[in-house]
Amino acid sequence: MEQNKKPKKWGWLILFTTSSTLICCALPIALVSLGLGAVVASVASSAPWLIWLTQKKAWVFGITGLILLITAWALYRPNRSCPADPKLGKYCTKAHKWNSIIYIISVILWGISFLTSYILPIILY
Repeated sequence: MEQNKKPKKWGWLILFTTSSTLICCALPIALVSLGLGAVVASVASSAPWLIWLTQKKAWVFGITGLILLITAWALYRPNRSCPADPKLGKYCTKAHKWNSIIYIISVILWGISFLTSYILPIILY
């Protein structure tokens, strides 16, 4: 029965959620720092929901950080194992490898976003 279960695809969920921190917070700061404030104003007028995300950035960072912690537990929890069947085991190992890579990329994106949203403004100003 357990062998027919489909593998969970945590990677795409966490990449999508952590990308929101990059879009709402880190990208606008980076563009303004490079002197491209007009681009940020243009994007903000085209996509007003970005303003709402920016106003709620503490919630965005908190929720995505929580999702990353839950995902870390799901990916690296104790007693995590793949099926004994060689074919299913191979797929499980491959899925775990890709989910781990996507998770690491997501953590890096979250870290860059946190750095540019919270740490750099304190250091630079």
